[in-house]
Amino acid sequence: MRLDRLIAHLACISQQHVRRLLAGGHVSVNAETVHDGSRAIRPFDRVESEQRILQLGYPARYLMLHKPVGYVSATEHPTHRTVLDLVGASADELHLAGRLDLNTTGLLLLTNDGHWSRRLTLPGNKQPKVYRVQTEDPIDPACIAAFEKGLYFSYEKLTTLPAHLEILDSHTARLTLHEGRYHQVKRMFGHFRNRVTGLHRETIGPLSLGDLPEGTFRALTPAEIAAF
Repeated sequence: MRLDRLIAHLACISQQHVRRLLAGGHVSVNAETVHDGSRAIRPFDRVESEQRILQLGYPARYLMLHKPVGYVSATEHPTHRTVLDLVGASADELHLAGRLDLNTTGLLLLTNDGHWSRRLTLPGNKQPKVYRVQTEDPIDPACIAAFEKGLYFSYEKLTTLPAHLEILDSHTARLTLHEGRYHQVKRMFGHFRNRVTGLHRETIGPLSLGDLPEGTFRALTPAEIAAF
């Protein structure tokens, strides 16, 4: 909500009175004096007027989770445990900023900040995601050029964005994607008749799991949050 409308509503005063308060420097957001009534206010912001707290605000949460196999990337599920079980939160407290398949491990982000997660998951946000891939058969070196060129997915009638493949050994590779199509990694290797047997997401943009143990989570740093 706009700041001026929020003040008028919570303080039960007129817009004219609100404009006088703003002009006189009597309104602060997160301890910073604000004069612009059009400023967008979120539930996390602390709003004060004439030293009266109008909105206390509540903490924004940004978490990095090392997802193990067997957990569903959902807030609720009738048969499987969810990633929210790992952080001890409910669907009212956190939501997922992206997803991983049931048997895919690695970096997953959770938050209660809808604006932040929408920016992160917008189709136009081409943050690179790096996956470590294990396959049933030896990886054909021809995959490198084919993935870089892009593969045509007939079901969606589209060609994937260029992807970088680094072959680590005969059955292991590191793949960098800039999009997130349905089962994309499995389908790309399936194009070469090679089944993916293990998939692990190592990074999203500048964020890396590092040495975070599987099944555990930590809060993002202010710099990591600002990176998106």
